[in-house]
Amino acid sequence: MNIDTFAVIGGDLRCAYLAGLLAADGYKVISSGFDSTDLPPCVTGCTNPSQAVSLADFIILPVPVSTDGSTINAPFSRVRISIDQVLSAIKPNQRMVGGAITEEIRDEVEKRGLKIDDYLKREEMAIYNAVPTAEGAVQLAMEELPVTINGANCLITGYGRIGRMLSRLLVALGANVTVAARKFSDLAWADSHGCRSVELAKLSQAGDFDVIFNTVPFPIFNHDVLSKLDKNTLLIDLASRPGGVEFNAAAELQIKTIWALSLPGRVAPKTAGQIIKNTILNMLKEAM
Repeated sequence: MNIDTFAVIGGDLRCAYLAGLLAADGYKVISSGFDSTDLPPCVTGCTNPSQAVSLADFIILPVPVSTDGSTINAPFSRVRISIDQVLSAIKPNQRMVGGAITEEIRDEVEKRGLKIDDYLKREEMAIYNAVPTAEGAVQLAMEELPVTINGANCLITGYGRIGRMLSRLLVALGANVTVAARKFSDLAWADSHGCRSVELAKLSQAGDFDVIFNTVPFPIFNHDVLSKLDKNTLLIDLASRPGGVEFNAAAELQIKTIWALSLPGRVAPKTAGQIIKNTILNMLKEAM
C-alpha cells in the first residue's frame, strides 16, 4: 500500500508528537484538532477535519478514539469533532487506525463499509508502552508517598508486561516487592527476579504495603479486600477500563486511590508518540 499523506485527527500530546515525527520522516502530514497547541511547521494544520481526511491516504485517530462515543477525543481542539464528521469523509480505499476502539465505534465504521484497525492491540506497542507506564507509576508513587521507594513495601497485582517492567524498576530502586498473580509460572518468574510472590486468590493474606500497583483489568479490589488494607496504603490502578478497584468502596473506606490511565501520554508523550509511529509503520510494512 503506497502511503504519501497521513491525517492525524485529534488526540493529546502523543498525537501532536506523532504528527511531527511522521513529517520528520518525510511524509506529508495534515493535522486537525490541535488549534490550541503548537505543532512543528512541517505539519500542515487544517481547521476542517473532513477536509484533512479527504486529502490523506491514511487516517490516524487518537487513543482513545472517543471518550463519549460521539466525538473524537481532541483535547486541543476548540470545537467538537464528531465521529460522524470524520467517518463521512472517509472513502473505502483509505486506511484508518485508532486506539482503544470500542465495539460501538467499530460497528459504526463497519456499517459504513469501512475498516479500522486498533494499534493499541499490537503486541509491540504493548511491550514498548510498558516502559513509560512503569516509570510513570513509580513517579506517581514518589510524589504521593511519605517514604522513599527504597525500603518501601510494594505490591504488584498481575504480572503481565507492565507488572514485569514495574517489578524490575522497583527492585532496582531498593523496594521490597511482592507480586500477586494467578499463573504459577508468573509467580516463578517473580521469585526469580527477586520478588516475593503470592497467589492472587490469597490477596487478602498478602500483608501490609505502603503502595499497591494494580495491573489487573477487572475489580479484584472489592470492598472485602479493601477493608483489609492498612488505611495509609496508596493504591495506584494502572488497569484499563473498567479498572481493578471498586472506587466507591475505596472512597468509603478512605483508601487513597489513583486511577492512572494513559500514563505514557502524560509522563513521556514524545516517547509515546514515537511508539505509535513505529507501530503504524510496522502495520504498513505488513500490508505491503
